[in-house]
Amino acid sequence: MIICRSPLRISLGGGGTDLPSYYREHEGFLIAAAIDNYVYITLHQTFVKDLILKYSQLERVASADQVQHPIIREALRMLEVRETNLEITSMADIPSGTGLGSSGSFTTALLKALHAHQKNLVHPQELAEQACRIEIDRLKEPIGKQDQYIAAYGGITCFRFKKDDKVEAWPLKVSMETLYNLEDNLLLFFTGYSRAASSILKEQDDKSKSKAGEMIDNLHFVKDLGEKSRTALEKGDLPEFGRLMNVHWEHKKKRSGAMSNGKINDWYGLALKSGAVGGKLIGAGGGGFLMFYAEDKIRLRHALMGAGLTEVRFRFDFEGTKVIATS
Repeated sequence: MIICRSPLRISLGGGGTDLPSYYREHEGFLIAAAIDNYVYITLHQTFVKDLILKYSQLERVASADQVQHPIIREALRMLEVRETNLEITSMADIPSGTGLGSSGSFTTALLKALHAHQKNLVHPQELAEQACRIEIDRLKEPIGKQDQYIAAYGGITCFRFKKDDKVEAWPLKVSMETLYNLEDNLLLFFTGYSRAASSILKEQDDKSKSKAGEMIDNLHFVKDLGEKSRTALEKGDLPEFGRLMNVHWEHKKKRSGAMSNGKINDWYGLALKSGAVGGKLIGAGGGGFLMFYAEDKIRLRHALMGAGLTEVRFRFDFEGTKVIATS
């Protein structure tokens, strides 16, 4: 039995510049943080000849080529797993489609479990690259690379996405005091509904590929905000970081009409009146989690929970994708 876990993530600046359609022309930059909510993969050998897969559905098939789950199928193919007497199960602390990068976390956890089964050591860089090859290159998903990379590395990490597809990663240089204050003053609230990110990301991807000036200018601006957020965090200026979140959200909404809606706008306005310095919707938009920076946390909690939102408390994860048990 092998059990692996991979952290979910929040974006702290520069989100959207990790799509190949943008960074292959202009380079991308963002800051992401892994949090202590996880996707888990268990893998163990059985005494039957079939592959047994348990996720939101149940599959029992004779070979990897017959697997319906696209990520599992491509991971088995990539690592050339020939055995069929395996049972693979997935679980998650947070439902998919909520903007916290669960697909990337699922893929890195699955690959880590398969590598552990094959007795392979795998560096976070290689793990993230393999996950990106599965989701972006093989499955042609119109997504970026931050989810796979932050899941693999963990921590609060800066990523630069180079034109040649290479990714540079390094930890954000913040003091322990700033780290603890950031952890304490960032609040996550579930809007109550999930969404499929693909259509929103495809709209951004298509506009970037067609070199639509408005989209490219928007992403240039957001990348610059990511660099400014890095500076604010490394200086310990958390109110400025909160203000930049608000600016980011206003520009993020311009990328797609599906990015927000009336309810989200109302909740966001209520938060700003109730102690939040700034905030944004996590992920591609349209639903999932709202995140706010607030030093008056009690007033914000009372306001948003009174409006029907559910808070999910978290701490940062500094371990990344890892094997947590073997037997």
